[in-house]
Amino acid sequence: MEIAFGIFLFIIGTIFGSFYNVVGYRLPKGESIIFPPSHCTNCNHRLTALELVPVLSYIFQKGKCKHCHQKISLFYPIFELLTGILFVLCYISFGLTPKLIIALTFVSMMIIIVVSDYHYLIISDEVLITFSLILFIEILIINGIEPALYSILNGLLAFATMYLLKKFGDFLFKKESMGGGDIKLMFIFGMVLTYPIAILSIFVGSLIGLPIALIILWKKKDNIIPFGPFLAAGATLLLLLQINIDTIINIYK
Repeated sequence: MEIAFGIFLFIIGTIFGSFYNVVGYRLPKGESIIFPPSHCTNCNHRLTALELVPVLSYIFQKGKCKHCHQKISLFYPIFELLTGILFVLCYISFGLTPKLIIALTFVSMMIIIVVSDYHYLIISDEVLITFSLILFIEILIINGIEPALYSILNGLLAFATMYLLKKFGDFLFKKESMGGGDIKLMFIFGMVLTYPIAILSIFVGSLIGLPIALIILWKKKDNIIPFGPFLAAGATLLLLLQINIDTIINIYK
């Protein structure tokens, strides 16, 4: 039963991952996420049902459009696969519990944010507002009114801390040190992870991102690096490991 449900979640995850790719690509450009339907960006060929099967379509088509034979970005199947894997990891971590719903919602937001921030250096307000409302409602229904209100307080504290860090960074480097989307994202981290763990996600994300950032700087020879994907990676890792303040205290002891 557990294996069957895990396989089911993986398949659902890859399907949602395909949709999250579309959302992450289109929203920052102000495009509809529904119209036009999925199509080849080179020849505008409308994709058929068989061409929309997550991961497998890319493999069977050998990474090319069936109509114009233009190469399809490997980014698509990678994020479809990644979403499926994250859905399964959420299930492994939280089991078939109400908290699984919050976890799946959270990692879904992470995927969209990584796609948009990687390609456009933008974390859309529409995504942040939509998911903050969904997550608050889930927390309210699952945990009750008092924990839901505490989640808002945690979010505000995380937002304020990130804002102060940005101001310090702006002063230190004499230029914009991080985007507004990163600051707003911390509000949601605080809601879901609590304030201390949201702050910890900054440091975990920085540790994950440092070697990658050095490689990007070496290849691109510029200093424009999206921080959102690293924050997302750090927060997702802490979520899946279910790290909380008690865990940190025990480690310290």
